[in-house]
Amino acid sequence: MKELLFNTQNDWTGFILRITVGAIMFPHGAQKLLGLFGGYGYNATMNFFAETLKLPALISFLVIVIEFFGAVGLIAGFASKLWALLLICIMTGAIVTTNYKNGFFMNWFQNQAGEGYEYHLLVIGMCLALLLTGSGAFSLDGLIKTPR
Repeated sequence: MKELLFNTQNDWTGFILRITVGAIMFPHGAQKLLGLFGGYGYNATMNFFAETLKLPALISFLVIVIEFFGAVGLIAGFASKLWALLLICIMTGAIVTTNYKNGFFMNWFQNQAGEGYEYHLLVIGMCLALLLTGSGAFSLDGLIKTPR
């Protein structure tokens, strides 16, 4: 299991992918958990997920935790394959529950009901690549995987 979870190539590809996904997801997670970056924080996010999106409390909690701690894990290069897989689940869930009905494109001109799903597909694609490459250079996974 350790070999599968922490296996990585010591390359720039994994490094660039994980830093990019982590940097993109961190503000989203920090909005939901801590109320940073204009977010509403944990309680308000949990209420929104339950009342507006009708998500079960466990799923809502997992979304918040995965977006925040997954981003931190990716930036550190710790268990990147696991975080990538979990983020794929979240992005797929967001497409299915919220964004699919708004079409493909983001809502740049405020002329549709909400955001489309192109952003989610980009994150899914990057996370799929991370599943193949691992954390890359300068990662905790690389340190864990390397025999001493």
